[in-house]
Amino acid sequence: MVQTPAEAATLRTMHDYDAVDLDLLRGLAADPRASYVALAERLGLSRNTVQARMTRLEAEGALLAFDRRIDTHGLGYPLTAFITVVVRQRELPRIAEEIAAIPEVVQAHGLSGHADLLAIVVCRDTDDLFRVDALLLAIEGVVRTETALSMGELIPYRLQPLVEKVKSEKVRSEKARR
Repeated sequence: MVQTPAEAATLRTMHDYDAVDLDLLRGLAADPRASYVALAERLGLSRNTVQARMTRLEAEGALLAFDRRIDTHGLGYPLTAFITVVVRQRELPRIAEEIAAIPEVVQAHGLSGHADLLAIVVCRDTDDLFRVDALLLAIEGVVRTETALSMGELIPYRLQPLVEKVKSEKVRSEKARR
């Protein structure tokens, strides 16, 4: 699902997940392909409970798109770069939409500080990176870009340690209230 820049800029609502929700999220972080039946067995819950909880978690936006797990190397895009983009502020929504139309831009964040956007791009090689950077610079309202190459992913995208931390904090908090 592609969000419009306005949707992406909207702050997400914080949810207060209970221990079962956190166990389900931890189970998915450990095995993203786990079926409801497998999660139910692993957590000692009924399949209906797992299905209802997962439906609610998905509706609340707790689960991201599956395509985050696709390795861009296998698609022929082994090079990752981080491009900071300075723009004319009043034109940011339109510029973000035009940036979103560039397939090699796999993610972008609005920033505070000297740059306005951080575009994470994947490319076939440095010539391709040069081409993608030129596409960004050709967008009306983009003032300048600065590029940093990823030399290698040292810590892959992960959430299991964070989910485990939240779960242990929740357990401690509930024990303290007793």
